[in-house]
Amino acid sequence: MKKAYFSKRIYKNTLPKVDVDSISHSLLLFNRAKHFAFQTQVVEKRSGKSKWEKSLHLTVKNRFEMNDYYTNSVVQEANALMKSQSELKKMYISTKEEQIKSVKKKIKSTKSKVTTLTKIKHSFIKGKPSFNKTSREQQKGNFFVVEFKKKTDIYYHAYQFEHHYLDVQIQALKNRLGRLEFRLDRLQKQLKSLKSNEKSVVFGGKKLFKGQYTLHHYRNNHKLWVEDWEKSRYSKMTISGRKDAKYGNFVFTYVPATKNLHFTTLNGVAVDIPNLVFPYGQENVEKVIQSQVNMPSNLKKEHGNAVAWSVEDHGDYYLFKCILDIPEEENINHSKSDGVVGVDLNVKGQLIKSGVFEFELEGKSSGQATKIIEAEAIRLVDLAGKLNKPIVIEKLNTMKSKVSNAYGNKKANKKMAMFAYRKLISAIKNRANKMGVAVCEVNPAYTSQIGKIKYMKRFGISIHQAASYVIARRAMGFKEKLPPVLHSLLPEKIVGLHHWAQWKWISTCLSDVHTHCLYRIEPSIPSKHYSMSNLFPPGALPDLVEKGLSKKESRKPIA
Repeated sequence: MKKAYFSKRIYKNTLPKVDVDSISHSLLLFNRAKHFAFQTQVVEKRSGKSKWEKSLHLTVKNRFEMNDYYTNSVVQEANALMKSQSELKKMYISTKEEQIKSVKKKIKSTKSKVTTLTKIKHSFIKGKPSFNKTSREQQKGNFFVVEFKKKTDIYYHAYQFEHHYLDVQIQALKNRLGRLEFRLDRLQKQLKSLKSNEKSVVFGGKKLFKGQYTLHHYRNNHKLWVEDWEKSRYSKMTISGRKDAKYGNFVFTYVPATKNLHFTTLNGVAVDIPNLVFPYGQENVEKVIQSQVNMPSNLKKEHGNAVAWSVEDHGDYYLFKCILDIPEEENINHSKSDGVVGVDLNVKGQLIKSGVFEFELEGKSSGQATKIIEAEAIRLVDLAGKLNKPIVIEKLNTMKSKVSNAYGNKKANKKMAMFAYRKLISAIKNRANKMGVAVCEVNPAYTSQIGKIKYMKRFGISIHQAASYVIARRAMGFKEKLPPVLHSLLPEKIVGLHHWAQWKWISTCLSDVHTHCLYRIEPSIPSKHYSMSNLFPPGALPDLVEKGLSKKESRKPIA
């Protein structure tokens, strides 16, 4: 497992001026070489032709007059950036495809609403008003009503309903369709551009580059912007390690006994950093480097430890990073036989008992949210360590989920956008690694749906607790099959499919049922359930929902 340890600050005024100048020169030359190596690959990828006769390594080495060790790190950095851009491009394409799918879905539902209201409008023109049984528009006696989730609008005569509601709604929906089709066209063009074009990178940051024209303090002082721009572009350098090197690196030499760091810059100046210590991880750094020094030369290529070093210029001081490959703790409990701790986002649940770690992120800054998440991750991992059980989390792609429901509930979308899922998972994994607690990931497919339909009422817990229970069971190898009553409601074409496909069909049918109604569902009582609406007691569901569910009948009566 790769770990990076930060040194204490090394202030420039404590070093000889020649050393500071040499380090600055090396940072500048290293980054210029990296920019050139990356841009060369971008140009070659766009044209499909090789721009240079020699290899990229030799081209960079000859152009910038660098030795092999520095050149190798430059090319590795450029290749890593190319690979990350390739993965980022795949993620952007996937996100655009999800957005297009969401817009198409909204267009389809909007057209359906337009068709429904247009049919109702034509029935009024003929003088014989008629309504769909499942539409929110209905006629009740001499009145016309429109039922919403939290209110009901009443129209007292046909003229008022036709011209004050139908005409207005039809026109508004047609306007919405136009906007949606425009958005769909724009997204499709963006997707085409992503697939066909090879984008480059703005070294130093796109935000800072635009800042020279948009930020007030830069517009009035371009020299200040140039200084900040160069600091952003030429402030970091990473030299990769080598297993066959005595100290794990051919450029940097760290002596554990004296805690001195020695390296030679690109212009040939030997720099000595005295008393370089690592506030967190000094023992690990010394242990790995000392074992590398003591290892026989004939074993280093196979069993050696490569030690990478990074130099960061922070204005008044430098930071040095030591990047090591730390072996995983041997005494970690990976066994799931006696239970696990299942986690559903910010909720923790177990097979034997459940609980909730609550925290509020609304109104908090990014830094505050990070601290809150880290504190809850510590509580969770410490509990798992006390119970001596591994932690199970979902393996989610939040990028898709954040863009796939753009036209859904606004409050839910806001919470989804605020919730820093990656920060939480990272905090849990980091704390777990430190405390020697195993963390494993499972496929999150239909965990919430299974939990709320099958276990929420049985245990009297929330949706998230029920989902965490399903996550824990999945990690332990249990399958979540449908109860016999729900299985009897499946269509013939779905009966033989995987149980996840069956849960998908059931959860789609029950998607309009409110959460509080699911606490009254009776899927485990094999009585005379001939339709899905009979799973609930009389009066538990709204009329429209009950009518929709009544269409889902059993394939055969249950004895």
